[in-house]
Order: sequence, then C-alpha cells, then structure tokens
Amino acid sequence: MAREAGSGNDGGVIVGRMKLGSQGLEVSRQGLGCMGMSAFYGPPKPDTDMIALIHYAIRSGVTFFDTSDIYGPFTNEILLGKALQGGVREKVELATKFGISFQDGKREIRGDPAYVRAACESSLQRLGIDCIDLYYQHRVDTRVPIEVTVS
Repeated sequence: MAREAGSGNDGGVIVGRMKLGSQGLEVSRQGLGCMGMSAFYGPPKPDTDMIALIHYAIRSGVTFFDTSDIYGPFTNEILLGKALQGGVREKVELATKFGISFQDGKREIRGDPAYVRAACESSLQRLGIDCIDLYYQHRVDTRVPIEVTVS
C-alpha cells in the first residue's frame, strides 16, 4: 500500500510501504541509513542539522531508519533518540544492530547471549525507547552458533 507523504510542499512525494519478513513488520520502501551522520564519512554532522534531516525524511514518507551501536560508537543511537522525542517515535520503524564490541580500544566481534542482551539494553537506553522494531547482528561471531546468539 502506498501513502502520500508530506504537506504538498515536497512535490507530492509518495513513498510506498512494504512488509519486511514474515512477522508483520511494515516499513517504508525507502529507508534512511544514519551511519554517515555520526561516523565514517568525515566528522560527525551537527545534531540540529541531522535531526532536521530525519524529520524531513519522515514528512516525506520515509519511516524506516537504520543505525547501530558501533556508529560513533554510540553517538548515532543517541542522535536518533533525540530525533524521536516528542511523539516522533510512533511514526517510524527503527532498526539497530549489535555484534561489534569496542573494549579498551580493541574491536571484537561478539555474539554470546550475555553480550547481546547487554548491547540491546544499552541501545534501548541510548535511543530512549522501550522497543526496537528490527534488531539484528552486524557481524557474525563465528565462535558462537547462530542458534545460541539468537536465543
């Protein structure tokens, strides 16, 4: 199903919707990956500019946002949390990831259940939400069977 987005000031943009997976999650056909807002493509961008961009995307019909605890690290989830305040959270579907841990300046791929639970709790706190719509593994820990990681 498609829905018209925006107030007409954006040229009547229409962003369709689609089911993602088999459990009923529906997202905008176009999403916004937020990594570059906080890391990896030059210095972090100003929060006010990125929050304005996120809000513009939502007004344009983009409701699916992707982040990760490793972006920053941590600062991208904090940024998204700020952008989702004031009733915005109810308008979007949010994906974030786990699996890359930084401890003592050292990167480690982790998939053990204790780490996954702790990473999820930390992401929820940074995002300022009580539910993540899509939580998935950024990198696979080959030392841990996938069945154990997702348990």
